[in-house]
Amino acid sequence: MQGKRIFYLLLGWFSLITGIIGIFLPLLPTTPLVLLAAWCFSKSSERFHTWLINHKFFGPIVSDWQSNDGIPRKSRNRAIIFMWLGMAISSLMVGRFWATVGLVCIGICVSIYLLRMPLRSESNEDNH
Repeated sequence: MQGKRIFYLLLGWFSLITGIIGIFLPLLPTTPLVLLAAWCFSKSSERFHTWLINHKFFGPIVSDWQSNDGIPRKSRNRAIIFMWLGMAISSLMVGRFWATVGLVCIGICVSIYLLRMPLRSESNEDNH
């Protein structure tokens, strides 16, 4: 059991650090990596899980995901816009046809996923 706990702890930190790097690099998705870190910490360290939930920047990402209220429309739309901008920049920088096709396919799938997520009602948005 101890080995599994250490594995989740290391994976959680690796995921969180990679997510932080993803803030600055367009190809690394920050939100899914922060969510993975939260899940790993929930399996390995109550202290780090609590710290992440209460974090100024990453806490709202985890709280929105874990709540049944849905995500704010503004956050969803912003995520889609920045994802597509980041992928466009990456495609231009890489300049390979198949890389662009891959990014577009990923972008379409993630966009569909985000568009299908429940949205927080306007009255609940004011409470968060």
